[in-house]
Amino acid sequence: MLKAEKGRPANLDDRLQKEIKVYDLLDSLNIEYERVDHERADTMEACIEVDKVLNTVLCKNLFLCNRQKTIFYLLLMPADKVFKTKELSAQIGSSRLSFASPEDMISHLDIEPGSVSVMGLMNDPENEVNLLIDKDLMKEEYFGCHPCVNTSSLKLKTSDLLTKFLPAVHHTYIEVELFGVE
Repeated sequence: MLKAEKGRPANLDDRLQKEIKVYDLLDSLNIEYERVDHERADTMEACIEVDKVLNTVLCKNLFLCNRQKTIFYLLLMPADKVFKTKELSAQIGSSRLSFASPEDMISHLDIEPGSVSVMGLMNDPENEVNLLIDKDLMKEEYFGCHPCVNTSSLKLKTSDLLTKFLPAVHHTYIEVELFGVE
């Protein structure tokens, strides 16, 4: 049975450094968070139970790039919306968006497929990744994400993400409105 706990794990022995780095940053910024540890959650279906325990809106995190692989985007959107490339491309003025490669994900965010998270922006000091957030997520009081690994999930206030975390990692965001239409 999954159980949420406040803050970082008491025992960090079996944790990856990239996960510990997330807890260190959140703690240094005085951002309160709840955490639940779980089996690998590589798919949206696997995240459903975790999000019920954390009582957050299920969020898709998509790592995208333009055709030339010169501009990268991290898109955060509600899981119940269908992603339509054309719809997003029109809003951000970038044609031919596609999913970025696992190699690009690792090199830009130090995150592997299945673990994509806004927390990875702490590993992008050159600001090569543009953050896009669907407006419906902005309305939520709480935000859920992985701490750069998909064996734990976090719940924090959306306002803390926007006003504390993003400034600390020197990133801004672009609000987008997705409907999942052709």
